[in-house]
Amino acid sequence: MAEISATLVRDLREKTGAGMMDCKKALIETNGNLEEAVDWLRTKGLAAAAKKAGRVAAEGLVGVATSGTTGAIVEINAETDFVARNETFQSFVNNATQTALGQTYTVDTLKTAPVGEYASLEAGLTHLIAVIGENMNLRRVARLSVNTGVVATYMHSATAPNLGKIGVLVALKSTGDKDKLNDLGKKIAMHIAASAPIALEIADVDASLLEREKNVLIEQARESGRSEDIIQKMVVGRVAKFYEEIVLLEQTFVMDGKTKISQFVENAAKEIGAPIKLSGFVRYVLGEGIEKEQSDFAAEVQSQAAGNR
Repeated sequence: MAEISATLVRDLREKTGAGMMDCKKALIETNGNLEEAVDWLRTKGLAAAAKKAGRVAAEGLVGVATSGTTGAIVEINAETDFVARNETFQSFVNNATQTALGQTYTVDTLKTAPVGEYASLEAGLTHLIAVIGENMNLRRVARLSVNTGVVATYMHSATAPNLGKIGVLVALKSTGDKDKLNDLGKKIAMHIAASAPIALEIADVDASLLEREKNVLIEQARESGRSEDIIQKMVVGRVAKFYEEIVLLEQTFVMDGKTKISQFVENAAKEIGAPIKLSGFVRYVLGEGIEKEQSDFAAEVQSQAAGNR
């Protein structure tokens, strides 16, 4: 067997953009022949995947799934919304979400877990990138579970069952009727999809976020020319309003426009005949926070046409 030098591995990496270990394996498989190693990587889809890895992937699908008293949610991104309608991609996201039900995964650990027919999620993504021709990546994963009760789901702008653009999980702890709890959970999940809370209760609000908001409110109040004691009272009221905007249990239920979510849960507990604790939620919006590439399609066409003259 030919010696596989570090220089040879580096040269193959520069030609293909594939990972170091993949390049080394390709060179071993091809007895150190650089061009054959390039073809080996292309055959495996590894070169194509690496070349596409730098492209922005902000589309794709959010998937949700439940089993017993556990729910899971994942976001897998692609470059265009066309991929979200691809049945092979949909099946892969569904399988990834089902896998996420099994235990509490991080993005890194889920990438190494078997998904459907693939030895790992990462291997499946590499295959799909080669077949479909777009950069894809697992962006995030979460799991909620309760000992007794339900984890309800809701998918807004669904592309297929349990797949779409805004996915929500809601965990309710209770010994009450599961069908009624699921109905309650779905209503709360629909509210969460619309109202985008960032914390379950006031104690969960990030201290730095609260401090930053208070500083803004104080400066705004000072512009009114009021005394410091009046300013402090104004800020207390405005902070309470801030909580009503971002804390789920403090928000007003969107379906009736008057009842706090905390009170809505209490009322439901009386009807069901058992205490209910809203213990957690997760809300994923597809591509949220990803800086998308902006392109002027007309300008691109004109530029290409000019270049062909």
